[in-house]
Amino acid sequence: MATSTPDQMVAADDWSDLRRIREMPEIDFARMYAYRMGRLRACLQETGASMCVLVNPVSLRYAVDYRTYGLFQSHIPTTYLFVPVDGPVAIHGVYGPPPSVDEVRLARPISFFDGGNELPEAARLLADDLDRYLSDIGSNNRRIAVEYVNPSLTQALMQRGFDVIDGVTVSEYARVIKNEDEVACIRWACAVAELGISKLKEAMKPGVSEIQLWALLNYTNLANNGDWHDGRMLASGPRTNPWCQEASERRIESGDLVGFDTDMIGPYGYFADISRTFHCGPDTPTKRQKQLYRYAVEEVEHNLLLVRPGKTFKAFQEEAIVMPEEFHENAYVCTLHGVGMCDEYPKIAQLFRGPTYYDGVIEPGMILCIESFIGGNNDREGVKLEQQVLVTDDGYEMLSTYPLEKELLE
Repeated sequence: MATSTPDQMVAADDWSDLRRIREMPEIDFARMYAYRMGRLRACLQETGASMCVLVNPVSLRYAVDYRTYGLFQSHIPTTYLFVPVDGPVAIHGVYGPPPSVDEVRLARPISFFDGGNELPEAARLLADDLDRYLSDIGSNNRRIAVEYVNPSLTQALMQRGFDVIDGVTVSEYARVIKNEDEVACIRWACAVAELGISKLKEAMKPGVSEIQLWALLNYTNLANNGDWHDGRMLASGPRTNPWCQEASERRIESGDLVGFDTDMIGPYGYFADISRTFHCGPDTPTKRQKQLYRYAVEEVEHNLLLVRPGKTFKAFQEEAIVMPEEFHENAYVCTLHGVGMCDEYPKIAQLFRGPTYYDGVIEPGMILCIESFIGGNNDREGVKLEQQVLVTDDGYEMLSTYPLEKELLE
């Protein structure tokens, strides 16, 4: 049976809207937004600060579901948010319809694109704004948490007598534990990603380019009102080893391994982070391809068994499987990491890479990804696998359900 090309699949699209074939999970958005703001304020209170200034587009989405110009905001920040422990939430510099907040205000320039060499003066004015804001909400606590800004703002705030701390400690810790509505969003994001994966595999054949296959995954995300992918991580044949080579115009050949990592910020801003490695026929897999694949499966499956509440990050690192030394140099950058609206805290590397910078504890409500890349310096190819799981009260629940490759496991 002849397979369709990626172009034909898009031109005759009767498949991309997942809602046609699958019912969405129940999501109480009002409850989810209230939960997220409650998490932010609780984590903020733990720092002893009176308020935080949020700038990261992921933080803006998490706090008030502000989605506009997310990628632009990531490198030319224009919008920022004042979130106090107690008081009105104010957003500055909104594009388009404002989100549900208490106040919408004009913004001071916080990027060179907007402020140029006058950024120090703009920072002084923003410091004045913060001073007035705290006075308006009746707070004399001058400790504030500020996330991802240019140094001129930090300097201006300190000159005004503010005690400035890192706002990332608020936004990252807040996002660690998900409520049931966030989990439902992530289930849906994974389902969208896996629909794209199925179409990617359907279109995979000799002569199709890596970028054409990647486009199907991206198209599926956009067609379901998702946002973007953090990378274009798809490679074939010799470009699979070492890993982290983005999709190119290389055309896939019979017998190639084709690996990818979705890295997908999907519907409602939630992340689907799933890696698979396929084999492109009609040639059959080689003995070495199967061996590499089995190693990757072994690493993921061993480390999944370590995912349980109460396990410290240090203990996880010490108990994680150590693969043969021939794979250490090209191994993936971590063996476990958190996800929510993007790759998130925590990140635990393999023991041979040295100790993790911080310790902590695996808790119910975390969403974690277990990673593996297997490819030695003398191997033509490598294998990338990754599973996404929810930490439960007694272990984990698999959220990534796309099956492993039978022909590579034989």
